[in-house]
Amino acid sequence: MRLTKGTDIALRIAMRLAVTADSADAEAPTTREVAGAVGVPYTHAAKVVSRLQHLGVVEARRGRGGGLALTAAGRTASIGRLVRELEGAGDVVGCEDDPPCPLRAACRLRGALREAQEAFFAALDPITVEELTAPPTGPLLLSLGTGPGG
Repeated sequence: MRLTKGTDIALRIAMRLAVTADSADAEAPTTREVAGAVGVPYTHAAKVVSRLQHLGVVEARRGRGGGLALTAAGRTASIGRLVRELEGAGDVVGCEDDPPCPLRAACRLRGALREAQEAFFAALDPITVEELTAPPTGPLLLSLGTGPGG
């Protein structure tokens, strides 16, 4: 199973915000700064930040002293839950695509793939955003400056 680019970006942004909050002298970064740090275009990051706000993972404040912050719920969020929310409930394969698969009425593959997908999510369920930022990841995330994401 491969995650969508949006989910990948969302997880990277959440991790970056988790370590920024841990840094005593860090100001809340802007979306543009976070995009640069995790190496994604600003427009993609802005869409993802909006989605993370909707999920209650990120708080965005405008104006002087504003910026992005990971919420308490975001810090302890299950990676499995986040991936489920961000990826949606779709099947691994396109049984109902156009044209639909001719085997769909009697296929056992779809059920097996659904079980495998759930096992994938279940493996991620006990892991939190905060846990993903333990060393060596956290220090590396803090060392990332603003780059080509702007």
